[in-house]
Amino acid sequence: MSFSRSPLRVALIAQVGGGIAAAALIRLVYPQLSGIPLAAAALQGVCAALIGNWLGSPKWWLPIHCGFLPAVVLASRLEIAPSWYLAAFVLLLLVYWRTDQSRVPLYLSNAATALALEQLLPPQPCQVVDLGCGHGGLLRRLARARCDCRFVGIEHAPLPWLWARLASLAQANLKIRYGDFWQQDLAAFDIVYVFLSPVPMRRLMNKARAEMRSGTLLVSNSFAVPGQTPERVVAVADRRSTQLHCYRL
Repeated sequence: MSFSRSPLRVALIAQVGGGIAAAALIRLVYPQLSGIPLAAAALQGVCAALIGNWLGSPKWWLPIHCGFLPAVVLASRLEIAPSWYLAAFVLLLLVYWRTDQSRVPLYLSNAATALALEQLLPPQPCQVVDLGCGHGGLLRRLARARCDCRFVGIEHAPLPWLWARLASLAQANLKIRYGDFWQQDLAAFDIVYVFLSPVPMRRLMNKARAEMRSGTLLVSNSFAVPGQTPERVVAVADRRSTQLHCYRL
């Protein structure tokens, strides 16, 4: 079963459903667990993960479903002021922002990927945009290596954007913008680089075809466009065996 709704809503349904299922199992099958909070929480986690899987949650959500309530039980035993939990929540929100809506986690491109992307740049000056640039590390490396080119990064999460913005002030050929990259017109760019997730790739290709000029290049780190054959796939010499999927528009 698959839901097109927000992953957070699916998670809420899974957690509530897991709680109801666990309560029923404890009452009817495992009454001895009623006096063992951590064991009861673990049973709820298993039920929530099973319901989440049935609802079509991404696989990486399943360990979260399993561990959420047990983590709450364990945290309740620690002598930690509530303000620290609030601070942690605010920090995570500033870093990841509305990942539940964008369906794009915070992925960071490493130095080896920056070097591989540099090899894809044409010898003449060009314009490059990184859609969802994170802290901007990849763009800073490229901007230092190719002073003749112009680089733009777009990020919607406040803390990574601020980091990227401040760290790039010394790079005259690099601009970091805050906002939704779906609102950015791609017509001016020779190369569009992304490191997103499988979810938005089809929509991204439609946007690229509508806006990018003929002969320009869309480069996707790790995630291919469904049903589309790339012009080439560049293997990056790093520990995670990164692949850059290159699509010529």
